[in-house]
Amino acid sequence: MEFITYFLSAVFGLLSTAGFFVESIAKNSIRSQFDRVEQLQVRVDNVPSYQLVQGKLERVRIAGRGLWLIPEARIAALELETDPVDVNIQRLRQRGQLPTAALRQPLQAGVRLVLTEADINQALQTPRIKAVLQNLVTRYAGAFLNQGSQRYTFVNPRVEFLENNRLRFQVELQQEGETQTTDAADGRKLPIRLESGIAFVSGRRLQLIEPSASIDNNEIPSFLLGPLSQSLTEQFDLGQLEQSGITARLLQLKINPDQLEIAAFVRVLPSPSLQKVNN
Repeated sequence: MEFITYFLSAVFGLLSTAGFFVESIAKNSIRSQFDRVEQLQVRVDNVPSYQLVQGKLERVRIAGRGLWLIPEARIAALELETDPVDVNIQRLRQRGQLPTAALRQPLQAGVRLVLTEADINQALQTPRIKAVLQNLVTRYAGAFLNQGSQRYTFVNPRVEFLENNRLRFQVELQQEGETQTTDAADGRKLPIRLESGIAFVSGRRLQLIEPSASIDNNEIPSFLLGPLSQSLTEQFDLGQLEQSGITARLLQLKINPDQLEIAAFVRVLPSPSLQKVNN
């Protein structure tokens, strides 16, 4: 959502700009939000220029390929298309105001996102992403490790996209202070494997389908995976965004051996303060 609001701020801040220049400057503004961009197209369908000055657009379409949010993470493809947009330009230009506070009517958009297995695995090898995932593994798998005060370092993380909307995640945990060449029970690397189907109930809540897991090649009983599945379901619930005036629904989740594709709908409500002014 921050990406959308930055885009709107760039477009509507240019009060006297004609259609061609709106697209050109908006494109540059969107590029600036990414560390690196391979391809980017922006199409702004605006009504007569006097309505543009009033903060109205018919539709905004964005299509990008090879978008790097940070140096470690690449998005293979991103497509975004909005419904008509109507904002209060004065509010949009006020410093300290959230861009969503300028909306005169709900902002609605469709989003399509594509991530490849190769890009994800490349990101998993970087220190920043490893640190995040190490915290997750420690949080969710720590109870199964049962290693007392021993601490482990993330080694060789890898994700594999499977058929039927399933994926497999594998990693090795190595006791801190040991070298990667260390073997035997007192210092060897501990392999962890997680595999599951992925779905979203009602387009909003994550559901793990037939999950399985093993630690040190020992299968974890299914009844022990229940609390893990429940915790992940609670963490990945798009309904939590509604408290902030954002409705997000996953329309499609498709995983095949090459890539993961997501199609979603997003709706952002105007802030209550502006709604009162407009009424």
